[in-house]
Amino acid sequence: MKIKEIITVLEEMAPLAYAEDFDNVGLLVGDSNAESTGVLVCHDALENVIEEAISKKCNLVVCFHPILFSGIKKITGKNYVERAILKAIKNDIAIYAVHTALDNHSQGVNKIFCDALGLTNTKVLIPKNNFIKKLITYTVPDNADKVRNALFEAGAGTIGNYDNCSFNSNGIGTYKGNENSDPVIGKRHELTETNEIKIEVTFEKHLQSKILKALFANHIYEEVAYEIYDLQNAHQNIGLGMIGEFENEMDEKDFLLFVRDKMVADGIRYSDFLGKKIKKVAVLGGSGSFAIKNAIMAGADAFLTADLKYHQFYEAENKLLLADIGHFESERYTKNYIVDYLRKKILNFAIILSEENTNPVKYL
Repeated sequence: MKIKEIITVLEEMAPLAYAEDFDNVGLLVGDSNAESTGVLVCHDALENVIEEAISKKCNLVVCFHPILFSGIKKITGKNYVERAILKAIKNDIAIYAVHTALDNHSQGVNKIFCDALGLTNTKVLIPKNNFIKKLITYTVPDNADKVRNALFEAGAGTIGNYDNCSFNSNGIGTYKGNENSDPVIGKRHELTETNEIKIEVTFEKHLQSKILKALFANHIYEEVAYEIYDLQNAHQNIGLGMIGEFENEMDEKDFLLFVRDKMVADGIRYSDFLGKKIKKVAVLGGSGSFAIKNAIMAGADAFLTADLKYHQFYEAENKLLLADIGHFESERYTKNYIVDYLRKKILNFAIILSEENTNPVKYL
């Protein structure tokens, strides 16, 4: 199996278009056309993880955090990033990162977080904006079903828990072809008037080329009339963070002890207790201080995240319990999810969970 075939599966799990603009996801090191000898899945592709991949004969490392994040001008081995990259290149090991592509997925990092805690009725905390487009096209009634179904097959027409969504209206289309035209209906140089159906569907922006290819391949007209618009609607199933509920509420201290146990956290920093029960909980794996206001607006009783600074604990404003459980801890089950996903999709192939602990934070 070639590395690029495994990448196709990874991008089905976490489309790169879902990633934040600041992120660096996808294949970071290596040749996608190389044959893969095995996949090692880890949290961070550090030098000791690359050594583990070498010892286990895996030439593809799939990591959550990208080892290459900001610009790099030299690779001389002077720091932990450069040492890992050098070792990977010297040993023909490819590195692929998922990071916010999986953060933003409805089944990704924050759903994994919620599932670990047993939260139900989950939904995205900060839906992604500027991600939905609308296609409008026109065709004759006899061609409408074929066009619609092709667009649905290409990924258009999915809204929340529904698919095959479209709006259709009847109207009259007119056209007159020149000497170079070859009209399916009507003749050159003659004004043609025909019944048409206007078809409207929404789609995720990264699917545009696929949607247009399906449209052109299934439309009967020589020249296909269509319009594409950017929509302001937020995508309710893609975005950062998640919020859900416990079946039974619990006291604040019991809640924190429960979280510490479930997320295997060695320490939790938290804001003042408010003397209220915890039932509705917002989570955001990794650094999530920017979402404190979103958690409050969503009516969360508590917000679990990581990397909170001193003054950010004041932002709880006595409206919720704010808790920093640790960056690694909040994402700890992500690599397990990736391994399980790949093993279900790629049978009889070495998909190995890294045994290296790459959490740089230690506790007394």
